Amino acid sequence: MTEIIDDEFGRIILRRLATTTHIRARITPSGHLTISHPPFVPRAALTRFIHSSRDELRRLFRDTIQPTIYRNGMSVGKSHTIIVRSITARYAHVTMDGQQIIVSLPTTTDIAEPTIQRDIRDVVIKALRVEAKRYLPRRLAFVADKTGYHYSRVRFSHASSRWGSCSSTGTISLNIALMRLPHELIDYVIIHELTHTVHMNHSQDFWSAVELYDPHYKLHRRQLKRESPSV
Repeated sequence: MTEIIDDEFGRIILRRLATTTHIRARITPSGHLTISHPPFVPRAALTRFIHSSRDELRRLFRDTIQPTIYRNGMSVGKSHTIIVRSITARYAHVTMDGQQIIVSLPTTTDIAEPTIQRDIRDVVIKALRVEAKRYLPRRLAFVADKTGYHYSRVRFSHASSRWGSCSSTGTISLNIALMRLPHELIDYVIIHELTHTVHMNHSQDFWSAVELYDPHYKLHRRQLKRESPSV
């Protein structure tokens, strides 16, 4: 079993199976994208499959990962809160006012309705992106300076099922949903991805390097598996 590190999808597991005759994609319970393929398929063909199937793979993630249900009073990220206000108008609307996500909801409308949830999600993404851009680059730079690792740039995502990824060119991608996690788990993800700038795999050398800067990484890794990076 080998793997590819992709800018959008993060770690992609490649499984060579003698019993299959086609290339197949699925999402594991831990949120990894796994590509199963016949033994004779070269790695270059798998890379082409990933690039040509991005729309289908994104739909696979959306269909597999359970969405968050947004409710009145729910905290969003480190500083935002969802506030529902009843209105007499016919149509609901969602806005961001400072650190509040205001859901103006007619009395006859349920916040759980899919259209309302989509509108809330759009504003939640904006709120998390604001928080992420304010905090994550500074924290990444601080941890990189502390560890001595070097990266080329940082980018943000929300469509991926991964918390973060590191490309072969040193680009660190961080999911804005990190702002929903405790600070120690954010640091674990940052250390994990910075370590990939030196070890582009999950070998014993990689985990030994992670442990140098996060002695409790095994605990943090277990805790992270109980969280969902979907927004």
